[in-house]
Amino acid sequence: MSKYLLDKFLYTVDRDPELVERYREDAAGTVDWWEQEMANQLLNCAVAEKSTWQEFTEEERRALREHDHVALFGLGAHPFLTLTLFIAMFERDHGPLEYQRAYGRALQHLSLPYPDVAT
Repeated sequence: MSKYLLDKFLYTVDRDPELVERYREDAAGTVDWWEQEMANQLLNCAVAEKSTWQEFTEEERRALREHDHVALFGLGAHPFLTLTLFIAMFERDHGPLEYQRAYGRALQHLSLPYPDVAT
C-alpha cells in the first residue's frame, strides 16, 4: 500500500479538468490507464523520467474504481485531496454544500488521531 501513490493519483487527476471528467465517466479505465502511464512518472522533472516499481494494491484499485472516499480515507489517502477531486466530479449533481455534507457524514464514524484540543 502506498499513501503516496493514492495521493499522487488524486492530486494529478484533480488538476486536469479533462482527467476529472474521464475519471467521473470511466473510473476503472482511468485508474488502469493512470497506473500504467502516470504512476511511475516522476513529477516536475525537466526531462521525462520514470521509476518502475510503484503500483496500486487491489484494495486501492477497487476504492479508486468505485469512487469510495471512505475506503480511500481508511487506506490513508489525504482527505483534502479526495474531497477536492470528488467535489469537482460530483458537486454539480447536488444542491449547495449537499455533497460536502454527505461526504462528511460518510466519514462521521471515524476519529482523528489528534488529541481533542477543544476541551
